[in-house]
Amino acid sequence: MFQGDSIQIQDLGDGIAEMCFDRRGEAINKLCDRTMREFAEATQVLKREAEAGRVRGVLVSSAKDVFIVGADITGFPAKFKNSAEKIAADAWTTNQTAFAFEDLPVPSVVAINGYALGGGLEVALTASLRVMSTAAQVGVPEVKLGLFPGLGGTVRLARIAGPQAAIDWVAGGKPAKAAAAQAAGVVDAVAEPAALRDAALALLKQAMAGAVDWQAAQRKKREPVALPAAELEALFQAALAKLRAASARTHQPAAEIAVEAMRAGATLDRAAATRIENEAFGRVFKTQAAASLSQAFLNDQALKKLFKKHLGAARPVKQAAVLGAGIMGGGIAYTTALRGTPVRLKDIHPKQLDLGTGEAAKLLAKQVKAGRLAQDKADAILKSITPQLDEAGFDGVDLVIEAIVEKLEVKHQVLAALEGSVRADTIIASNTSSLRIDDIAKPLTRPENFVGMHFFNPVPVMPLVEVIRGSRTSDAAVATAVAHGLAMGKTPIVVRDCPGFLVNRILSPYMSAFLRLVADGADYQQVDRVMEAFGWPMGPAYLQDVVGMDTGSHVGVVIAAGYPDRMKPVEPNVVQALVAAGHYGQKTGQGFYAYTPGAGGRPEKAESPASRALIAALQKSGPRAFSDAEIVERMMLPMVVEAAHALEEGVVGTPAELDMALLMGVGFPAYLGGPLKYADWLGLPAVVALCDKHAALGPAYQATARMRAMAAQDSRYYD
Repeated sequence: MFQGDSIQIQDLGDGIAEMCFDRRGEAINKLCDRTMREFAEATQVLKREAEAGRVRGVLVSSAKDVFIVGADITGFPAKFKNSAEKIAADAWTTNQTAFAFEDLPVPSVVAINGYALGGGLEVALTASLRVMSTAAQVGVPEVKLGLFPGLGGTVRLARIAGPQAAIDWVAGGKPAKAAAAQAAGVVDAVAEPAALRDAALALLKQAMAGAVDWQAAQRKKREPVALPAAELEALFQAALAKLRAASARTHQPAAEIAVEAMRAGATLDRAAATRIENEAFGRVFKTQAAASLSQAFLNDQALKKLFKKHLGAARPVKQAAVLGAGIMGGGIAYTTALRGTPVRLKDIHPKQLDLGTGEAAKLLAKQVKAGRLAQDKADAILKSITPQLDEAGFDGVDLVIEAIVEKLEVKHQVLAALEGSVRADTIIASNTSSLRIDDIAKPLTRPENFVGMHFFNPVPVMPLVEVIRGSRTSDAAVATAVAHGLAMGKTPIVVRDCPGFLVNRILSPYMSAFLRLVADGADYQQVDRVMEAFGWPMGPAYLQDVVGMDTGSHVGVVIAAGYPDRMKPVEPNVVQALVAAGHYGQKTGQGFYAYTPGAGGRPEKAESPASRALIAALQKSGPRAFSDAEIVERMMLPMVVEAAHALEEGVVGTPAELDMALLMGVGFPAYLGGPLKYADWLGLPAVVALCDKHAALGPAYQATARMRAMAAQDSRYYD
């Protein structure tokens, strides 16, 4: 009947036509422009055959392991260049295909064999009925990209599953398994994978015979939501109150805009409600969050391609070892074992070993309590961590991660001795956060086997690991570190050796900007409030308290020394003054804020009169009022400039790697997309103008020559 590159229709006999989604030459089905064009053409074929009486029912299926995973996101960057009106108009045009299929004069049943996400579920919702495999998942995860369904999904979900379920699905973005989808009314029946096709055909035949009222099911989607207006209004108002609070904090308005559109369309018919959805879709597509979160998705896909290249050159790590059973070393050992690689954990202090293994036991117990691990599995994982005071068995390890004290002379002594205890092909990695890899590698006889693996604290939680390539590090060492990072469930970003590597290097100017603001008379609590409202998980003062000001100050000094032209010492330095007074932050109960033990042992933050008085004494010109906008500009610009320097120097290979590292490593606001995506959103001409505006603050605010050239051409980091 129809043979396309994405869709085929065949006659199954007895008046049944099967429309099968099967993108030629691809592993999955997704709604690219070609697929949507063929969907429209195939629907016209089915309509013609149905009106002629040759087709009396339609089975919709997939030849892939998935049904349809969603829209073709690779096409989003081009769409972001369109106006909101153009995007809304295009969505309305595309919805005519959905209307046409939904309005076929014969019943249709979708067999959902695998993932049906986003547009995939929206296509399924146009059919009369849906049968779902117990192995499948369905959902509308677009909110995670700063968007929401634009193919009538908000309209149909509100009518099929009811408005509350529609709100939960659209605003939450979580996929649902078969039982939950059936309970919500999103699918009509569930079947085991082997029985799915037969079950879908059986339901279709019942509909064709009139035993199932498929016409009522389709009619329900064309009419307003079947609830009293007052009940609808109360339901939507309650949902919007929660979403508005969340949107103000995260700057991600998609869920709020979607629910507002659902509220406006609930009392209207299908066409009018879809018009409202499309107009709202055009608006949300032009938000900063949509542009940034969609780019982050594409960046993640780009990283996966890079990982594949490294995996081909990696040496297998069947046995790992960690030197140092402190907080970081213990976390590295636990995460390694949790993911299936046995690990030797060495420390010269028995108490440290007990602390490291005890922490692993606590973390495993939490996994068991949460139902994520069976007790016998947790016991086996703990047994795969071998605590030891010597290097027995190190001749059998494939990778050793050093996580000892951040003192160069100590690392030299320990690592030089370690080389004699491991095989000639064993990779040695250092979890240093401030020392250069080339400096650490100086006494090693096999520097080609030495690489950096900078984990972020707490290791079991933080997704990033920086893999640092020294000047003599081999490709095999880098590839092995990347592969092991992936095996640990981390995202490894390869960076070139330099002071601070990537994340801490770019964060340092941000912290220096904070010190400069306070020295110039800013209220540090205002700075915290402004930056948290801007999207950071915590303000810079609070961050210093959490990290520990003694640690943060040391790392900052080391990194700044590597870039003396840009990272000038700030005087007076309030952090150093607080450290000198014994105010280290949460660890001492006094930092910028005062801390007391709260519920569950979590420190509770309060005003610290002592710290405020100390800081006020350092502000020689007294307090000064700053606008919120000026605080944001002074805090964020140095990060953007340093990110540009890092990219231009080849510290990372691509903007995608840089931005993803900052998103995962320090909680860079997701809606900004990373320093370089943020620069693109502002526009390079605007960024350069802001740099010139704040030029008196010093070289940290000076745009690079390339930034100025890009501004002159109005080009972007993500073209």
